[in-house]
Amino acid sequence: GVGDYRRLGTTIDDAIGEAFDKTANLIGLGYPGGPAVEKAAALGDPKRFKLPRPLKGRPGCDFSFSGLKTAVRRTVEALDQKILSPEDTADLAAGFQAAAGDVLCDRVGHAIKAHCKLLTGAMRDQPGILVVAGGVAANQYLRDRVADVAADEGFRFMAPPRALCTDNAVMVAWTGVERLRLGMQDDLNTPPRARWPLDPTAPPATGAGVKA
Repeated sequence: GVGDYRRLGTTIDDAIGEAFDKTANLIGLGYPGGPAVEKAAALGDPKRFKLPRPLKGRPGCDFSFSGLKTAVRRTVEALDQKILSPEDTADLAAGFQAAAGDVLCDRVGHAIKAHCKLLTGAMRDQPGILVVAGGVAANQYLRDRVADVAADEGFRFMAPPRALCTDNAVMVAWTGVERLRLGMQDDLNTPPRARWPLDPTAPPATGAGVKA
């Protein structure tokens, strides 16, 4: 429900969107990195460069993208070119996107199973819904792959229109609308916080040092 969340996993270093932005910078693409990497990846060979899949196959639902980003940097350094060729850029973009997709699908699959184990009573018979949102949810390649995971697990897949995924103002305003409808209001003394935990009962995230 609105304002009622249970965190099953989070990033222990870079967020996936941050990894896209940093990778785009490493391979000579523009900002924001997400759309630039997606566009370049469509022309590349995702199998040319061997990139890691951090935490893939490990227990739990946490994410890690720092090692993947570092692997891209080392690959660029090994190519030893002042400016990457269009082919190298496209292949690295495709390889990074595929690796990020593999990690995302693995972690989401774990989260779905963990979620189902927590259900009790009549909730077990309710159809599951997997929602993706935020800037990276605009990436069609990742959408399609996560949608396949949802379908395999018998979950409905939901995502905002791509045009609204990267608009922070819309996301914040919509959250406000949902809370206001339920009479959930805060006074103007509410302190601003750089990282506000959705689930204040969750233990500190591994490596993050804060409840985020």
